[in-house]
Amino acid sequence: MSNQSQDPKLAELVVRSYDEADHDQVTQLYNDGLLAGQIAPNDSGADLDYIREAYFDNERHHFWVAEQGGRFVGMIGVASDEDHTAEIRRLRVAKDLQDSQIAARLLETAIAHCKHHGYLKIRLDTRFEKDEAVGLFDRIGFQHTRTRATPGKETLEFYLDLYRKDEDEDGPINA
Repeated sequence: MSNQSQDPKLAELVVRSYDEADHDQVTQLYNDGLLAGQIAPNDSGADLDYIREAYFDNERHHFWVAEQGGRFVGMIGVASDEDHTAEIRRLRVAKDLQDSQIAARLLETAIAHCKHHGYLKIRLDTRFEKDEAVGLFDRIGFQHTRTRATPGKETLEFYLDLYRKDEDEDGPINA
């Protein structure tokens, strides 16, 4: 975020590239964020066992972690099966910090990466209907495209067009 002083929970927040030493903490944050403790039927979580292969296989893919005061507090990844569309994956924030702007900072990092690497569109989905998450996606400019029924919960799908000219194209994302 452009003004960290507005959210004291962003003090000392560092978003950095994933390192192999982060594996156990990434796995723990993933497991802590599972809806009702269950993996979605279309999600094996296998990419987290092979982060180097899944997110560092080419320069357009990446995986970041967020730390605050030495504590692991968030993560996000970008990958793609298409030339022009990126997918944001594994956005997670520690449960006790979900009311902070950490998710916005992680999204800002991922979107900047996508712009730098020439993606035209970003997609993401979530099984969570929390007003905060949907509100954040909306403030950043993501559009809700559809809701899919999945066993046990609905999946909300969003996209962001990067080729549209923003009002403040060079400025930070206002989330």
